[in-house]
Amino acid sequence: MYGARILKPGQLLACSTGGVFRLPAQVAALWPQALRAASTTSGLWLPKPTQVNYEKRSLQQFSDKKQSTFTDRSQLKYARRLVVKLGSAVITREDEHGLALGRLASIVEQVAECQNEGRECIMVTSGAVAFGKQKLTQELLMSLSMRETLSPTDHTREEAPGMVEPRAAAAVGQSGLMSLYDAMFAQYGVKIAQVLVTKPDFYNEQTRRNLFSTLSELISLNIVPIINTNDAVSPPPQIDEPIGGKGGKKGISIKDNDSLAAMLAAEVSADMLILMSDVDGIYNKPPWEEGARFIHTFTSDLRNTIEYGQKSKVGTGGMDSKVNAATWALDRGVSVVICNGMQEKAIKTILAGRKVGTFFTDSALGGSVPTEVVAENARTGGRVLQTLSPEQRANCVHALADLLVSKQSEILDANAKDIQEASKSGLAKPLVSRLSLTPSKLKNLAVGLKQIADSSHNNVGRVLRRTKLADGLDLTQITVPIGVLLVIFESRPDSLPQVAALAIASGNGLLLKGGKEAAHSNKALMGLVKEALATVGADNAISLVSTREEIGDLLSMEQHIDLIIPRGSTELVRSIQSQSQHIPVMGHAEGICHVYIDKEANLDKALKIIRDAKCDYPAACNAMETLLIHESLMEGEFFSDVCNMLKKEGVKINAGPVLSQMLTFGPPPAKTMKHEYGSLECCIEVIKDMDEAITHIHTYGSGHTDVIVTENDEKAKTFQKKVDSACVFHNASSRFADGFRFGLGAEVGISTARIHARGPVGVEGLLTTKWVLNSDAGHAASDFADNGNCTWLHESLPLN
Repeated sequence: MYGARILKPGQLLACSTGGVFRLPAQVAALWPQALRAASTTSGLWLPKPTQVNYEKRSLQQFSDKKQSTFTDRSQLKYARRLVVKLGSAVITREDEHGLALGRLASIVEQVAECQNEGRECIMVTSGAVAFGKQKLTQELLMSLSMRETLSPTDHTREEAPGMVEPRAAAAVGQSGLMSLYDAMFAQYGVKIAQVLVTKPDFYNEQTRRNLFSTLSELISLNIVPIINTNDAVSPPPQIDEPIGGKGGKKGISIKDNDSLAAMLAAEVSADMLILMSDVDGIYNKPPWEEGARFIHTFTSDLRNTIEYGQKSKVGTGGMDSKVNAATWALDRGVSVVICNGMQEKAIKTILAGRKVGTFFTDSALGGSVPTEVVAENARTGGRVLQTLSPEQRANCVHALADLLVSKQSEILDANAKDIQEASKSGLAKPLVSRLSLTPSKLKNLAVGLKQIADSSHNNVGRVLRRTKLADGLDLTQITVPIGVLLVIFESRPDSLPQVAALAIASGNGLLLKGGKEAAHSNKALMGLVKEALATVGADNAISLVSTREEIGDLLSMEQHIDLIIPRGSTELVRSIQSQSQHIPVMGHAEGICHVYIDKEANLDKALKIIRDAKCDYPAACNAMETLLIHESLMEGEFFSDVCNMLKKEGVKINAGPVLSQMLTFGPPPAKTMKHEYGSLECCIEVIKDMDEAITHIHTYGSGHTDVIVTENDEKAKTFQKKVDSACVFHNASSRFADGFRFGLGAEVGISTARIHARGPVGVEGLLTTKWVLNSDAGHAASDFADNGNCTWLHESLPLN
């Protein structure tokens, strides 16, 4: 490879020794400066590299390459060779008058970006007829203007679009379409080449061999081939002899651009085929029919279960053609996605692994159950839980608590694997601390779960209000489960059994998405949850989403998920809150908790509370992050005692603005007063009085938990009344803000929201209500009109 010339990063390289070589991405990273220069110059000579293995791909390997399809969407980012087919409905305007230029420009931009990233792209395009039809119609209308002048009653102008012959339109439009593509791709420094084919070309071995030789040469030169059928001369689709059936496989009939794209993708050994049309993907039946369900992942066992609707009004291939082409390509090792080409950034989104369109994979290889199916199962399983008696739900939770103790060794063995892998990967110490499970933690977990079970008998179906609306017409408000919950958590595997127990006790279906750092622990704990659910016949009510689904895809499943609860870092929670547009999110983004030491505080109590609030579990969201000290306490030894105690505990101290001005050689100034450290680190600030402390908390706090330490009960009451946080404590550590310590058994999370639930959220926060109306006389609303025979009473009735 000495003296090889590279034109663009990732392209195929021609070598003096013969053959074609690809520069791997990891090699490209060795010469970032050279590669940047290569993108702006005509060429660059590279020095002879050492210890580099090149992937040699000869031109003959196009049709001989044996490959397997991707089995998971997350793998699509590794697709190197792409075939993108643009259907007529994507390229043409909805009114069929010309091309949809904005949409086409977006697709060209994405293909160009893929090409410049080092991928190899081939486009199969429609549009020549539509483009030419627009031009010819304009010419025809001009020629008809004289006829209309001579005969005002002549309505030929209205019929002009239908008078254009398609082959003539294709002949006129083809050059214009390619000029348009050339101008668009030129904006990104990408060269293109037009390849016109006719269907008989594929049935002649010589022309077929010439075609793929041309394509291989263009790809080796980093040129995007744009393939279109030569509609100016193509005969009607009469030939129906299948081709490409080597090796005992069934061939395909070239009838439209879908089958053409599939044939090309297979022949050039493409990694991926994207069929873009005007539909989102595949449904099990026409989407306008009742019971139609979108298929995110199409596996081999679904081939005979699809019902097809009518074809596109502008294209030649219907949905059956697309599915046949996709499955044919899939059988030859090409992964396929059928998607809506009108969706913004569809190609890049697909390559990012997001759930766009229908992904075709071999069920024998990609046998994981689609997440939407798991969610539907959770809905069904949740309804089973809801119909159980309170005793049955309580017994299920008790069974889970007992399993945590009886199978402790299995859990700890799995957890040890996670900790070992986390240590090797350099996971932050606070996260490793959250990841760790111990016999003591498991014992406390079991105790908490038994609390949930014992207190769960009056959760679902509890009567909140009864009203007698009129004689014989009674209204009752009762508690019911929310539906299906999605809980996303990081690091802490102990969250899994806690949340599962709360879901069981409240009759909710549940999807759990844990962090990969706790994969072994979560799998072991999920096994226990399934074992407990099996005792009441609700095995599918709770599932661990263990596939590599992007969180963004889960957040778009509003038809399946009713509430999202993120538990983890500030970054995670904020990301979930910003991404979820249609599903409500319950949680808190930050835990910036304050402890205010009033001038009338008992200083021994204060030291004890400060130590516990900061040092007991510094990674917890209810740990103290900022200590506020009344200015009068700076005159004695209290400040020194606090600093010495914190330093002894290994806590790094930062100074607020006021404290920094007071001390010449004090702690370093805090970068910001609004910060959650999550470790043995905190900030100390000096405050004039309680009102200033309250203002500081409202300015820099997160509404989680705030504490006042004082012996003045009136001050404490005022503080608790004015501080607008989910939890406000007097003479107690902030660490008490916890579902278990509150007697809730456990918590699904802590919410700083102001709607539905606030603070530690137990079973109560996972319930909503419904209204049940009973009539003994067939009441109608019209009975209460002015001339009706019924009168409103609205009397409150006893709950029992």
